This record gives sequence, C-alpha cells and structure tokens, in this order.
Amino acid sequence: MRLSRYFLPVLKETPSEAQIASHRLMLRAGMIKQASAGIYSWLPLGYKVLRKIETIIHEEQARAGHLPVLMPTIQSSDLWQESGRYDAYGPEMLRIRDRHERDMLFTPTAEELITDIFRAHVASYKDLPLTLYQIQWKFRDEIRPRFGVMRGREFYMKDGYNFDLTKEDALHAYNRHLVSYLRTYERMGLQAIPMRADSGPIGGDDTHEFLVLAETGESEVFYDSEITELKFGAREIDYDSHDQCRAVLEEFTSRYARTDETHDEAVFAERVPEARRRQARGIEVGQIFYFGTKYSEPMGATVQTPDGKSVPVHMGSHGIGVSRLAGALIEANHDERGIVWPWEVAPFQVGIVNVKQGDATADAASEGLYKALTAAGFDVLYDDREERAGAKFATMDLIGLPKRVTVGPRGLEKGVVELTDRRTGESEEIKPELVAERLS
Repeated sequence: MRLSRYFLPVLKETPSEAQIASHRLMLRAGMIKQASAGIYSWLPLGYKVLRKIETIIHEEQARAGHLPVLMPTIQSSDLWQESGRYDAYGPEMLRIRDRHERDMLFTPTAEELITDIFRAHVASYKDLPLTLYQIQWKFRDEIRPRFGVMRGREFYMKDGYNFDLTKEDALHAYNRHLVSYLRTYERMGLQAIPMRADSGPIGGDDTHEFLVLAETGESEVFYDSEITELKFGAREIDYDSHDQCRAVLEEFTSRYARTDETHDEAVFAERVPEARRRQARGIEVGQIFYFGTKYSEPMGATVQTPDGKSVPVHMGSHGIGVSRLAGALIEANHDERGIVWPWEVAPFQVGIVNVKQGDATADAASEGLYKALTAAGFDVLYDDREERAGAKFATMDLIGLPKRVTVGPRGLEKGVVELTDRRTGESEEIKPELVAERLS
C-alpha cells in the first residue's frame, strides 16, 4: 500500500474526550471515528488490526477443534423468555420492537440462540463433544461508555459454546479453551493472566477472566508475582488429552490471581509470601465459563445416552473481546511518540520512508524495496507523499509499525538504507538487497 493512496486521517492534536492512551492514539492514528456515544466506525488502519486479531483467534480455535458459525445480531425475545433471562439481564440489553410489535433485542450474548440451534439438530451422545463459536458484533447499553473501544456499547466479540455429555467432559472443554486462549494472547504479544472471577449474568460456578496488566484497567487485581513469569511458549498440546489440558490449567491457575470481585484478603495473605503479593489494575480481554445445564435444562437441549436415557447437555461459554483487544494491545504497547505494535497484529509490518520524494535515485530505490518486500510476503506501507521527512517519521512513529526502512540520497551514495526497530529505536545501515533477508 502506498500512503499517497491510503485513507489515514491522522490528527496532530489530542482529542479532548480521549482520557486513556489507547483512545487517544486510536483517534490520532486515524484508526477509529466516533459515530455516537460508545459506537465507532473502524477506518482502514483500525480495521486492518481488527482483522489481524480475528485471524489469530480463528487459527487457534481451529487448532483446538472448534467450529465457526455466524448468528444474527438481532434476536427474538422468545428464546430469552424461555431461558428466564429476558427480565433478569438488566438495562444493558437493548430491547427493541419490530413493525409487527414483536419484542426483539440486539444481541449482548448468544447462549439462548446457540442452544436453540443445538437442540434442533443434535439428539444423540454420538454427536458430542461439540464446540461452536462466532466472531460477531454485540451491543450492551453501558450507562457511561468511555475509554473508546475499551468500554463501548457496540463491540466485536468472539463467543464460543461447548456442548458435552457429562460435567467431566464439559470441564475438559473449559480447560481446552484456557489453553487455546493462552496461545492466542501470546501470539499477539500479550501476557493475559487467567484470574478467578465472578460469572455475572452469564451464570455458573467455574469462571476465569483473562486480564492484561495496565494502569488504565477497569478491574483491581491481586496476584502472586510468580504468575507473570509463566509462558506457554511453543509447546505442543494434544487438545483431546484431558490430562495435558488439565495440567496447563493447574500450572496457570494454581497461584493466587483474582479480581476484586472474588479477592479474599485472608487467603491471599495465607497463600502468597509478602514479597510476592501484588496489587494492580487489569484490562479484561476474555472470559471462560462452565455453567452446566443452566440453559439446556429449561430449553430442552437434551441428547440420548448409550443406555437410552434423555439427559440435558452440559455447557459452557467462552468469549474474547476482539475490538477491546485492539485497545488493550495499545495500552500495553505505546510510548510518548505513539503506538508500538507487536509484529503479528501490526496493520503493516514494515514502513518505507522516502526522505526525498522526486529524487530519481531515491524513488527508484524505494520502489525496488517496496516490490521486493511485498513479493517476500511482508505487509508494507510505502510513504511516497510529497511531505517533509520529519512529518513522515512522525507518522510512522504514531502508527507504530514494527520496522521502518529509511531511503535517502545520502545513504544510497554509500549503497545503504537505514533499518530501524520501532520498539528499541535501534538502527542499522544495510544494503537494500539484504533488507528482506534480514527481516525474515
């Protein structure tokens, strides 16, 4: 992509309504534009990040054996009346009425809808286990939407639902999701700590939230500092193995880590040495639940067992805030100049800056690099604008591309360009024909 043809409406001034870094930088970098309170349009740069996040989630869900579906954003209230949640959910649910005076709602979550799909098509234990998930827009009518995409009313979310014959099988699905989420977040360059949490309106006894530590987090968290040293890494896990998945759960949840809703000061003091006790703030980026037959029993989602009995299936739900992750990634990766994207979620991996647009040598070298890097499979943004060099560097720093290649007549006289790392600020001079190899 050439910047002269791209839609990147960067702002020089910080918008007055932006209170936290991610909101400020997403507006300044031309990633989003507010449409109304808590509702945003995603502009090309922001939308590209959203798709990068979504791709990683899809890949890790496929690795765990989960199947994608797509459900509507508008639901009938009938299913929610059936489950008993319609009146209990609260004012966060946007209730609407269609032209036939039927009560409808804008989806805040989809346990009822997915249970209805399941009961219509699955009747035997032989079709279990089954996990279906979607990545779809949701709406919760927050009383005070703030912090940009971190606490908006409309948000993009991955929500998955497992159906299992027994509680043991459903808890394996819970553990399997924990493993897949750890892999997902680490691939994005995030450390998301699983913490014992409250289930809220979803229900159920077993639930963990995944939180990224950040000063602007909405949750107060208490944890054993040892947990921040844990890494899932490149290990291979058999997702069908109950023992392997349970071992990962125990490794990552045996140390104390809780949100303020479930924090127990006495247990904290008893289990964690004083030198390792930490109190901080965290951003919730996902949550997993096991809730048994909470929905399957009232909605008649049953299967026939091997001995011919009809039993309600055991269920759980598992969510990742996709649009929220875009904000959380910035909260965890920024400096005074702008965003510092991790490689896998960066909208573009490499930025080329031609410091003397119109100079025949610099133009030719920049074009050659642009074609070579693109052919090598890199996502490249070439700043070919008629603009001063300082403004070009400022734009690249603001949008936070991991690598920058600076091309200018002075360096080309020596046969080199400059390769700069956005995170460390380190630069090196390198021959243009070696840049693709060095990045690889």
